[in-house]
Amino acid sequence: MDHFSQVSHKARTRLFWSVAIQNLVLVSLAVVINSYTPLAEIYILAIVILVGLIYASFLAKAYSSYMLQPLKAIWQLILHISPEQNSVPAPETDKLKIGRELVTNLAGQVYQLTDIANRLALTAKQENSDIRRNFIANNLPLPFLVLDNAENITFANQSFADYIGIPSNELLGKNVYMIMDMAFPSADTFDVWLNKAKQNSATATTSWERVKLNVRDNHPLRLFDLAVYYNKGNAQKVETMMVLFDHTKQYSQDDQAVSFIALSVHELRTPLTLLRGYIEVFEEELSTNNDPELINFMEKMSATAQQLTAFVNNILNVARVDDDQMQLKLQKEDWATVLEAALANLDLRAKVRGMSIERTIAPDLPAIGADRLSITEVINNLVDNAIKYSNGTAVIKIDSQLSKDGLIETTVQDFGLGITSSIMPNLFTKFYRDHRNRAQIGGTGLGLYLSKAIVTAHGGNMWIRSREGAGSTFGFTLQPFDTLAEAAKQQGDEEMVRGAHGWIKNHSLYRR
Repeated sequence: MDHFSQVSHKARTRLFWSVAIQNLVLVSLAVVINSYTPLAEIYILAIVILVGLIYASFLAKAYSSYMLQPLKAIWQLILHISPEQNSVPAPETDKLKIGRELVTNLAGQVYQLTDIANRLALTAKQENSDIRRNFIANNLPLPFLVLDNAENITFANQSFADYIGIPSNELLGKNVYMIMDMAFPSADTFDVWLNKAKQNSATATTSWERVKLNVRDNHPLRLFDLAVYYNKGNAQKVETMMVLFDHTKQYSQDDQAVSFIALSVHELRTPLTLLRGYIEVFEEELSTNNDPELINFMEKMSATAQQLTAFVNNILNVARVDDDQMQLKLQKEDWATVLEAALANLDLRAKVRGMSIERTIAPDLPAIGADRLSITEVINNLVDNAIKYSNGTAVIKIDSQLSKDGLIETTVQDFGLGITSSIMPNLFTKFYRDHRNRAQIGGTGLGLYLSKAIVTAHGGNMWIRSREGAGSTFGFTLQPFDTLAEAAKQQGDEEMVRGAHGWIKNHSLYRR
């Protein structure tokens, strides 16, 4: 049983016995008064109620004081470590009657995080011009890197050298982009953030999760979280500090799971292609047949085959995204035509579920820059989700308009189950599914993760609005072709080829 469960169990037990004792006292009091006094029943009842209220007041005060001990200790701990309130003493956790283990564990975590933060702050303000002699920097157990204003490495501790498999003497003076070939989970990469920080801030901090480091010379792949501190114009040339938190084992488990599943699912492609071919042949044969039962049966088979095809494509494309092997060639497309073509296939899938897809597409939308196959997959995933979570409602609404920012904004709205606010931040996480309905509604938890990656690669954004019991609206934006083409031209790209992590692939971000 974890610490929180222990606290909950102890609180429930104490409350149970307190209430039980109160009830026993009140019943006993009523029996004694009734046995030894001639008072009428109404007076006995009044006395019992009065005593009950007094006891309840005492119980509420005592119980609230007892239960709030852990919260008070954590409050005191926060004030204790706060620079503005450092006169507040540390909580005496050994005197806690409830939640001692929980508070002690949390206190240890807070002290540890505070210690790391203080060490980084002290390192940033270090007056010693030769950071290579700094004890903290050299002995920090985490890979630690310092850059000057040209992103050249001025210091790297031994942990960093060991982590990336390059000797320390080969790191100093080298540009960080020549040493670290990093892949980020979005277009918000280290160099993009650093350029903005240099233009707009004197100091800045940020962090990323699930960064991939492609290391050379057969050194193992690394997956880590990255924290960065920027200090403009530092006299000691300690302008940018980078700390790496290794999570290779944890993150690679997800990647290995996807790779294994993708390998297995790949074998379904050939029989699935044959199956769809036979279905098309039967549909042609039935085009002259007026038997509604046969036609309905074939429509359900076709819709199921389409759904299975989408499932296979999702698995394989997620594997490509994670391996940074998915390339999208953005070409000039008429969005209304692309959207209608995708919905034409989805109409059948909705029809067999007793639903219809209503669309409102604004006229004269500007041409978009899109990879037709991948953006169609986004539409498939969003509409398929709307169908699955419709909860018996009959309509799905598609709306595509030009936003006030000049972007093509498309929304997919259902009127079904809806989503609680507590789980919405996790919806675009790989493999995440709502625990409340995962047993009733099938899925892999990959569709939204993949869709967001594809939209990001197109230079767009994806978002959600939802209310439990009132349905959900998923939306995404795409950029006009002329905007993308101009951006590609400015970066020296002859064609717009992007990876699923958002950057243009033939633009060498990391130079070796």
